Amino acid sequence: EVNGYFHKVMHQQLVPSGRVRYLPLTRHLAHEAGVSSVASILSGEQSQITVRKRIVDATYFSPQVPATTPPAFPVADGVRLVTPTQLTQVWQVWQGQERFANYCVLGAGKTAMDAVIFLLTSGAAPDQIHWVMPRDSWLVNRLSTQPGEEFFMHSMGGAAAQMKAIALATSVDDMYERLEASSQMLRIDRARKPEMFHYATISEGEVALLRQITQVIRQGRVQAIEKEALVFAQGKHTMPPHTLFINCTASAVKPRASEPMFQSGKIVPQLSRAPLISFSAALCAYVEAHYASDEEKNALCTPVPFPRNPAGFIASTMTNAANQMRWGQDKALRAWMRESRLDGFGKLASTVSPNDTEKMAIFAQLKEYSMGAAMNAKRLMQASAPAN
Repeated sequence: EVNGYFHKVMHQQLVPSGRVRYLPLTRHLAHEAGVSSVASILSGEQSQITVRKRIVDATYFSPQVPATTPPAFPVADGVRLVTPTQLTQVWQVWQGQERFANYCVLGAGKTAMDAVIFLLTSGAAPDQIHWVMPRDSWLVNRLSTQPGEEFFMHSMGGAAAQMKAIALATSVDDMYERLEASSQMLRIDRARKPEMFHYATISEGEVALLRQITQVIRQGRVQAIEKEALVFAQGKHTMPPHTLFINCTASAVKPRASEPMFQSGKIVPQLSRAPLISFSAALCAYVEAHYASDEEKNALCTPVPFPRNPAGFIASTMTNAANQMRWGQDKALRAWMRESRLDGFGKLASTVSPNDTEKMAIFAQLKEYSMGAAMNAKRLMQASAPAN
């Protein structure tokens, strides 16, 4: 569906406009002195493209996905290992063969969660599923991310609850306990302290499904898959015969240091509002088209650091808030955001009547706790930083 959408945009809007030349199945080789070299993947023929203004380097935030990332561990002959995409086609393997009796999902991120949910909702029994989970994760409650007036108390109220948690927390752990108590964050196993936060967003119903899996293997990352065993750094875990392994171990976002989005001869799109990639890209394009200097553009597009651990939520949230404040002070940008379908909350906030005391109280709380969060965030991050 996603590919179909972008195919339609490209071939029905962009290419017919005469403003876009589309080069599918083409590899970018190098960029030097204002010229980019590309090569056709099919023929190998190389071409040079003269860059008149800037090259947009979208590779900074390119994800790794299982379909294009080989496993980082050896797999023995005879072991059936598939990607999540191939999992949807596994029925073709069963024809004329003995069906799989068990499934083992490798990885603890959102892709792994989606694979487990796919198996459960497609008819697999919970006791057929094994799940290798090196780390537990804090999860964003999808209810707090929904746009639309009917979700106002969950979205705007959720933003206030997040700021309140940061403002009042005595530690990162205390902050997450407050976020969980206010239904902003979820975790699959309530008895375990998560060690990861990557903005995985999920519904309460999906979490209830995931809690049905009791065969969770917490022995670290897989080092190898043998015929009937998983190999870990500290030993092996025997697996039943006829197990289908689903590889969800690719790291979606590689750790990289932030850099200015607008540079001489180059634009490097990054998150300006985490975790909204599409909105951030659209904002970057709007700013490039409507503002003069790179200094002004970069001031409006401060990159939001992607969290690498639970404490990273604080820096991401506070950078989001600082960006939002700057945008709100720019009349033209504020007007564009309210009309953008990628920003689900600007127009929602602007339509609240001053006479709606309940919603205005949410705005008052958001303002009050944002100030407290700004003061407490630095202390929380310093306290959670590893000792040298």
